[in-house]
Amino acid sequence: MLSYLAGLGTGLSLILAIGAQNAFVLKQGILRRHVLAICLFCAISDAVLIILGVAGMASAGLRWPWLFQAMRWGGVAFLVIYGLRAFRAAWRGGEALRPEGQAQSLGAALATIAALTWLNPHVWLDTVVLLGAISAQWPMPGVFGAGAVTGSFLFFFSLGYGARLLEPLFRRPAAWRWLEFGVGCVMWAIALRLALG
Repeated sequence: MLSYLAGLGTGLSLILAIGAQNAFVLKQGILRRHVLAICLFCAISDAVLIILGVAGMASAGLRWPWLFQAMRWGGVAFLVIYGLRAFRAAWRGGEALRPEGQAQSLGAALATIAALTWLNPHVWLDTVVLLGAISAQWPMPGVFGAGAVTGSFLFFFSLGYGARLLEPLFRRPAAWRWLEFGVGCVMWAIALRLALG
C-alpha cells in the first residue's frame, strides 16, 4: 500500500505543472470538445510510458543517446509551430476564438494531443526515466507504477472535466485571446528550455 501511495503522489507531483499537453487538455475541456477521448488518450499514453519505465526501459536512453536528441529537436520544432498558431489565434481575435469557432475534428484533436504527448521529451523523461528510476527504489515497483498510473488518470480526467467550471469566464472573446496567448507563451518557453538543453 505504501508503494502504491508513493507512486500516486510522485506521479501527481510530476504531472501537475502546466505544459503543452495540459494546456491542450484544459482548452478542450473549456470547449467541451472530445474531452473523454483526449483525457483517455493522455492517461493511456502516460500508463504505457510509466509501464515502460517501471519495466526498465529507462536504460534505452543510455544505450541509444541519439534517441533523446532526436525527440528533443522534434519536440522543439513542434512546440515552436504550435506556439506560433496560438499567437496567431490570439492576434486574430473575434469569432475564431469563441467556442463555436473552435471546431476541430476528433482526428485532428487526437493528432495534436499525440504530438504534444509523444514528441515531448519531458513526458518521456518524467514518466519513463524518472518514474522508472524511482520505482526501482521501492520493494514493489509494479505497485508503485500502478499508483503513478492511477494519478495520471485522476489528473487528466479532473483537468478535462473540471475545466468546464471556467466556461463562464470564457464566454468573453478577450478571455480566449488571453488563453491563446498564454498557451503560445507556454509552448515557446518549453521549446526554449528544450533547445537550451
